[in-house]
Amino acid sequence: ANLVWTIGKRRRAEGGFIGSSIILDQIAKKGGDRRRVGLIVEGAPARGHSKVLSVDGEEIGEITSGVPAPSLGKNIAMAYVRKGFNKKDTELKVKVRNRIQNAKVVKMPFVPANYHKL
Repeated sequence: ANLVWTIGKRRRAEGGFIGSSIILDQIAKKGGDRRRVGLIVEGAPARGHSKVLSVDGEEIGEITSGVPAPSLGKNIAMAYVRKGFNKKDTELKVKVRNRIQNAKVVKMPFVPANYHKL
């Protein structure tokens, strides 16, 4: 989920912390094998643990959270999907209550911030 900034430079260089072998390996490979994406889902809102499918029907990920977005007039969700399926405008499918629904990868945040720093 691109959280490299949470590990100090010295700790990344030295390692030795719990889970360092896995985390440092993922950093060296430019991340793990999954990417966090935003989705616009047609039909019923996708809920956590719903399966994300490729257009071919292959399971490629899982929804982490999903809700109706009144300000957008659409249903939105976040999911972890395999690398290669995380590009903007990629068409996907989501299995919600045993029904397959269309979904599209979108850029996050879903609603741009309209505030100004003082």
